[in-house]
Amino acid sequence: MAVITTLSMYIIPLLLFVILLSAIINKVPAYETFIEGAKDGFQMAVSIIPYLVAMLVAISVFRASGALDFLLEGLRPMLTAIGVPTDIVPLAVMRPLSGTGSLGVMSDLIATHGPDSFIGRLASTMQGSTDTTFYVLTVYFGAVGIKKISDSLKVGLLADLCGLAAAIFFVTIVFGNM
Repeated sequence: MAVITTLSMYIIPLLLFVILLSAIINKVPAYETFIEGAKDGFQMAVSIIPYLVAMLVAISVFRASGALDFLLEGLRPMLTAIGVPTDIVPLAVMRPLSGTGSLGVMSDLIATHGPDSFIGRLASTMQGSTDTTFYVLTVYFGAVGIKKISDSLKVGLLADLCGLAAAIFFVTIVFGNM
């Protein structure tokens, strides 16, 4: 364990040294190349902003309009019939839309039910087994100019659905429905 701790302290300076040594050997202007990369990164960040703003506005409209509540009320009877706690539904709906929004929902669930409760464990597992599909499609695909996202959307949402089902299945198997 001491070797790993010592190694971890020196790995980043060693990596920087290797990069600089490689630049010197290959006669690459390291500082100028770094500055050029930083400029490109900043331009990329600026190009992402419109897509990010559009996605955040759409999420806010979805929640403020009552569409999220309407969707949740429609799903409650079916989920109750198959034994899925209805408290978890807002997290399942919010997770593909927003990482921050779903983290807020998960935090509320854990604060209400406790981290060691069935719902707390299920929320934590769902948060880790799914992705922010709409965020990825909006921001990352928009930044690189990909316009045809329909297949990616289908596959992303299917993966989220599989992650949710697996989370419910495995948390129920491992911890039981408390």
